Amino acid sequence: MSINEIVTAITEFTRAHEVWAIPIVFILAFGESLAFLSLLLPATVILLGLGALIGESEIAFFPIWLAAALGAFFGDWVSYWFGFHYKEKVREMWPISRNPEMIDKGHRCFEKWGVWGIFFGRFFGPLRAVVPLVAGICEMRQRHFQIANFASAMIWAFGILAPGALGLRWFASWMG
Repeated sequence: MSINEIVTAITEFTRAHEVWAIPIVFILAFGESLAFLSLLLPATVILLGLGALIGESEIAFFPIWLAAALGAFFGDWVSYWFGFHYKEKVREMWPISRNPEMIDKGHRCFEKWGVWGIFFGRFFGPLRAVVPLVAGICEMRQRHFQIANFASAMIWAFGILAPGALGLRWFASWMG
């Protein structure tokens, strides 16, 4: 199944079953932020598509945004936990074992930027998967990690959903 088919299937399911929008968005954002799943799941594209669906339907934006932010927050938290508890053993875990150099890239980002690396790492695809993991490996203070994690999750979720959700509504009201 191609990425386009996956995006279409999930978007159409959500359109037909709007009550599932919040858990679907939560799971997608969680998967996109979880170190292991984010390498396999094309969630960003799906979330952008769901943002457009929100814009063309009567689905309320705030609960969906909150679900995306919480999913991203908890995905990074679990990644941090894995890094904290398994340290360098994560290099041997699949799918990271296929690209262990990603840990090195995340480590360089984390060493250079510290807590700001956690915040900005969420906005850069490949780093999003490993920076929280590296923060755990390096035993970053959890309070600092969680502040950056929470703030970036809120902004990331808005940025991924708002263009479709609010842009389509604005355009529709502007047109007529």
